[in-house]
Amino acid sequence: MMTGVLPAGPVRAVIIDLDGTMVDTAGDFHAAINAMLEALGATPDMPAEEVVGYVGKGSENLVRRVLDTRLPPAQANSRFAEALGAYQRAYIAINGRHVSVYDGVHEGLEALRDMGLALACVTNKPHDFTQPLLAQLGLNTYFDLVYPGDAFQYRKPDPYPMLRVAEAFGVDPVEIVAIGDSENDARAARAAGMRVLAVPYGYNHGQPIQGAGADAIVDTLFAAAELIRPYAEPHNAVSAASTDDPCS
Repeated sequence: MMTGVLPAGPVRAVIIDLDGTMVDTAGDFHAAINAMLEALGATPDMPAEEVVGYVGKGSENLVRRVLDTRLPPAQANSRFAEALGAYQRAYIAINGRHVSVYDGVHEGLEALRDMGLALACVTNKPHDFTQPLLAQLGLNTYFDLVYPGDAFQYRKPDPYPMLRVAEAFGVDPVEIVAIGDSENDARAARAAGMRVLAVPYGYNHGQPIQGAGADAIVDTLFAAAELIRPYAEPHNAVSAASTDDPCS
C-alpha cells in the first residue's frame, strides 16, 4: 500500500534515517531511560510508548523531555548533565539488545545498491551509538557515508547534514531522495531541496506520519526502492566521502 507520488526526475543518491526507519530501537530507548531514572533515584516506571514519543531530536532532547515529566523544574535543570551521562552509559551498555530490523530493509538496501545509487545514513543518534548498531545488524556495509547526530553543529530538522551529503557525493540536492519516519526527516529534506518518502511504522513523536509533508508514504524500504527505480541513475559514490568528517 502506498499513498502519494514521487515527483519525477533523476535520482542519483538516497539518504535514509536510522531509528524508526531501518531499525526499531524503541526497546533500547526504553531500557536506557529507565536505567537513567533508577540511577537518579527516581522510579524507573516510564512506559515504552511515552519514551518513543520523545525520540527523534537527539539524546539531549530525549533526556530533557523525560526529566521535565519526572522532576520539578529546578531539579530537571540542575540534574540534566548527571542524567545525560547516566543515560549515555546505560545506552552504550545495552545498545542493540532490544532492537529489530524492520521488514524489507535489507531487501530495500540491496535493491538501491543494485541500482548503482549512492547511499547515506543521516541520523540524530550519536556516533557512539550509531556505528556499533549498524555494524551489529550488518547494515553498515550498505552505506557510502554515515553522518550521526554529533557529526556537525546542526542536526535534523536543520538541512545542514543533508546538504553535506549532497556535497560529499557531488550531486544536486534535487537528485537525492530522503527516506524517514518523522517530520524531522521531511523538514530537513524539504529545506535542502530534496524529495521525501516516509514509512508509517516509525515514531514521529506520536503524531500521524500523514501530516509530515512527505511526497509519498511507503510500507517498507523495499517499496521505497521500487518507487525510486524508474528514476534511478547509477552514481559512482566518492570512495573518500565518509572520511571528510571524524564522526563519519
